[in-house]
Amino acid sequence: MLKLICSISLIIWSLFACAQDNYDVDLIPSNLKNRANAIVRNEEKVVDMRSTDNVMLSVKKAITVINKNGEDEARLVLFYDKNTSIKGIKGEVYNAAGILTKKFTQSNFSDESAADGFSLFVDSRVKHFLPNENIYPFTIVYNYEIRFKQNLIIPNWVPKTADDVAVEKSSYTFICKPTDELRIKTQSYAGQPEEVINDKQKSLYWKVNNLPAVKSEPYRPNAETYQTSIKIAPKQFDYYNHKGSYTNWNQLGKWVYDDLLKGRSALSPSTIATINELVKNETNDKAKAQKIYEFMQNKTRYISVQIGIGGFQPVAAADVDRLGYGDCKALVNYMQSLLNVVGIESYYCVVEAGNEKISLDPTFASMVQGNHIILCMPLKGDTTWLECTNQKIPFGFLGDFTDDRIVLACTSEGGKLLKTPKLEAQNNRQIRYADLTVLSNGNVKGKIKTVYTGAQYNNMNDVVGKPFVEQQKLLSRVYNIDNIVFSAVNYVQKKDAFPETEENITIFSRNYAAVNNDKMLLQLNAFNVKSSISEVKNRIQPVYINRGFTDIDTIVYNLPTELLTDKLAENDKAFKNQFGEYISKSTLSGNKLTYYRKLVVNDGTFPAEDYAAFSKFINDVNSADQNKVILSLKK
Repeated sequence: MLKLICSISLIIWSLFACAQDNYDVDLIPSNLKNRANAIVRNEEKVVDMRSTDNVMLSVKKAITVINKNGEDEARLVLFYDKNTSIKGIKGEVYNAAGILTKKFTQSNFSDESAADGFSLFVDSRVKHFLPNENIYPFTIVYNYEIRFKQNLIIPNWVPKTADDVAVEKSSYTFICKPTDELRIKTQSYAGQPEEVINDKQKSLYWKVNNLPAVKSEPYRPNAETYQTSIKIAPKQFDYYNHKGSYTNWNQLGKWVYDDLLKGRSALSPSTIATINELVKNETNDKAKAQKIYEFMQNKTRYISVQIGIGGFQPVAAADVDRLGYGDCKALVNYMQSLLNVVGIESYYCVVEAGNEKISLDPTFASMVQGNHIILCMPLKGDTTWLECTNQKIPFGFLGDFTDDRIVLACTSEGGKLLKTPKLEAQNNRQIRYADLTVLSNGNVKGKIKTVYTGAQYNNMNDVVGKPFVEQQKLLSRVYNIDNIVFSAVNYVQKKDAFPETEENITIFSRNYAAVNNDKMLLQLNAFNVKSSISEVKNRIQPVYINRGFTDIDTIVYNLPTELLTDKLAENDKAFKNQFGEYISKSTLSGNKLTYYRKLVVNDGTFPAEDYAAFSKFINDVNSADQNKVILSLKK
């Protein structure tokens, strides 16, 4: 009898075990382990749009963390606010053999304000959790459900989030009413979704299997431009009790203008009088706008305010005028309101800001795109762009934060896609002239003048205006030379449509040149050695150079009077191709050695097969930058 009971129990246990997911690491296909620091064993993401103000997101995700480098993939971060509620979280942790070692619930998550350290008001919070595991590999399984009281922003599906992550299987299901109209952006997905429609609902299902980790490729395009993804935007939407519909950028821009901006531009009579008085002597709109812009810069400061209609609606202009601060939305709206006083037209523009140039997708309008607001003035034949959050940036200059990308202008006629100005390689300059004295013991002292323009205008932003002691620390990272000391630092900025930052420093470097008996070894390029890049075989992604630039260095070395050498070994270099141009040469006249270097790098996208030529170009620059001369000295 006991034997029968045991047999029955064994059968039941076996059936139960078979019904459970098995997270034994040995079951992972060998091809997925190659190069992977973490592996998504299974992800099931379901979005159920029950109505425009009731969207449920259910996620089950199992991630095997192979080593310490993959640990961040085990972290779960969930944001919530009064319109986004977390309905439940639970999970388990399994060891390498797939044996359950612990469970956790929502109570184990840290819960704190989503404030980013510079936001004045934030009405959202964040829950986050990272298992405390120190034995690898391990597997963590999350199950959670979130309710959204809006459908303007639908969660995307990106099954593979990083190069060093492999995916065993991942799926995305979107459920809605049969009559709901959707726009779907599919990228790098083969085939069509599985579709099931009945009287009550429509279900769309996508899945991928066996996506291996890949080697990271330098100078590749932004991953968002090629990774597998599904984006969904319903035509009819509900957002913080604001209803609307859109199928293109024109309609979305019109909604922003009508629902989010209208009625927020009123100013007090005293401010209107101040602005009219300010520009009364100016004869053209651009001069008036510059006066008003500088007034706005002097009166306000940037503080993030993430409250209101999902953080999308600006604070009223009158409040910014009274308080003297605002976020990008509020400051642009305020500047636009000030321009309205004197009848200057301007556009409130949504942009994806950052050093990497990312445009809004012209083929797929969505509120998910864009993280910043700038202002465009379509002056007659002289369109001018304004960055309103920076109190130091010159009038009419955007810089590398928002240059050369497609943005959405929200106007009374609707949304318009515009392109911000491009900062060209020949104008993104760093021009350096150094006059240095080399002592017989190898020490070097002297003065350096550097002028930064275009995209490089902001290179020294972190240094300008800081106390001298802090400037010394920051400059020691820029001028990466052992034993360098800065005895004087001065910056002058010319703030116009083509701004310049001029840096003047006095330096001393002990033992810069190596001295051995009667020989001195001097590296000619003291301050601007280009880093080498790795060679990549079987390149997959195109070569993407985000922004071009021009660097010109002239260094005059006043050599010791004990110098015997009257000529230099031939080490001049010059080469040019589609990626750019490099020239370096040195001349010796008496005790004066002059080194000249010019590097131009062109921006653009090039075929993957051109990477070998590109890496050779960069590595040839690196090699030439490290040329040294041997000088003979009297004993």
